[in-house]
Amino acid sequence: MGFCISCGQQHQDGIRFCRFCGNQQPGEQLLARLRQEAEQIHYLRLQAQALAQQQQQQQQQYSQNQYNQQQRW
Repeated sequence: MGFCISCGQQHQDGIRFCRFCGNQQPGEQLLARLRQEAEQIHYLRLQAQALAQQQQQQQQQYSQNQYNQQQRW
């Protein structure tokens, strides 16, 4: 099932025109390309989140090490 790109109503896959608003819907090739791009964006987002988490952990370790060094003096 898909959704109209204009009015948002749900419709079956493969239709050319929305039965609610009459606007033309994208073809299967465009939908396949958009799905592939969405998967790539999702993958890049996951990578960015993992990198941000890793950097945050490194910053916390650095801060803890700085605190420990100050306590020794």
